[in-house]
Amino acid sequence: MNPPDPSGDATPETIAEIIDRAMDSVPFGRWLGLHLTGIEGDRVLMHLSMRDEFVGNPARNILHGGVISAVLDTVGGFAAFLGVLTRGGGDTKAVQASPWLSTIDMRTDYLRPGIGNAFTAEAFPLRVGNRLVVIRTEFRNDACDLIAVGTGTYVVP
Repeated sequence: MNPPDPSGDATPETIAEIIDRAMDSVPFGRWLGLHLTGIEGDRVLMHLSMRDEFVGNPARNILHGGVISAVLDTVGGFAAFLGVLTRGGGDTKAVQASPWLSTIDMRTDYLRPGIGNAFTAEAFPLRVGNRLVVIRTEFRNDACDLIAVGTGTYVVP
């Protein structure tokens, strides 16, 4: 994640650019086809379209749980990044020295089958500390059904 010119405060547009660059630089992120749809305060929202490769139950055309977890981990990481920026006063210099966060713990609770053509994932920080960021994630289908929720802990190197 190479931030754009960190000469001022991080705006939602600057953060969106950082997230888009990060998604483009990670082959797995590109393969998932996740797209940033918004930054609302401390929340990161992303979109995922259903693809044949994502099916975990072909008889019911249900999204694989591993895809759900991967999406929640990804959106959670970007929410952790946003939390670090917020803690640093919104200055992208705050994350320049350590632009990557690593997942150290993650829990996913599957609430309903992953049925749908499109999905949204949302994440926001529950706690932003000096070394750890704890994130809450939610995963919904195109009917707005809550499919899964998660909690992740990310370490700031």
